Amino acid sequence: MAEQEAENFVAPNELSVLLIALLKGVIYREPDAGVWNALLGLQARVRDYVAVLGLELALDEAEGYAFLRAGPATDDDAAALPRLVARRPLSFPVSLLLALLRKKLAEFDASGGDTRLVLAREEIVELIRVFLPDSSNEARLIDQIETHINKIVDLGFLRRLKTGAANQGSSAAFEVRRILKAFVDAQWLAEFDTRLAAYQAQLGATPQGASDE
Repeated sequence: MAEQEAENFVAPNELSVLLIALLKGVIYREPDAGVWNALLGLQARVRDYVAVLGLELALDEAEGYAFLRAGPATDDDAAALPRLVARRPLSFPVSLLLALLRKKLAEFDASGGDTRLVLAREEIVELIRVFLPDSSNEARLIDQIETHINKIVDLGFLRRLKTGAANQGSSAAFEVRRILKAFVDAQWLAEFDTRLAAYQAQLGATPQGASDE
C-alpha cells in the first residue's frame, strides 16, 4: 500500500514541467538526471495526457532520450487531428549527411568503445565531400558543408562541443546525438548501400527533399 501511494504521489507542477519540456523538445538523461528520473516515474501519465493531443511518447531508456512524435494516423479522416508535430523538409545534402552520420554511429557502437561519438569538423566534412559534385572553389564547398552541419545541429542530431573537447585539438568538435537512431532505424541502415547508390545517381541533379518527424 505504501509503495502504491508513493507511485501515485506527484510533486506540485511536476507533470506540467515534464509535459512542457517534452513539447519544447527532446529530454536527455544527461545533463538533467532529475527531469529524466521524473519522466521514468510518470511516463504512464505522460502517455495518457499526450495521447489526447494525438501524440505519443518515444522513450529509449537504454540510449537515454525521450521525445514526442505524431501518433498513428486514424482511418477516419474526418476525425483526424491537426498535425501538432510538423514534418520538416530536408535538402538532399542534409539527408545524405544524416545517413552517413547514422552509419558512422553504427560502426562506432560495433567497436564497443565509448558511449559518445565525437567527430571533429574536418571528419564530418570528409564524410560527405566525396559524395558531392566536384568544385573548383574549395572554400565555397567547405562553407556549404558547414551550412549543412549547422542545420543538423539545429535539428538536434549533432551537439556542438567546446573547442578542444574530447582531445580533438583546436578543431570544432561535435557529438553525434544518439537520438539519430530513432529517426534512421536499423532496417533503413541495412539498406544503406542501396540507398547510397541511389544518392550517388542523383549527384549533379536537382536536390530532392526528404522529411523526418
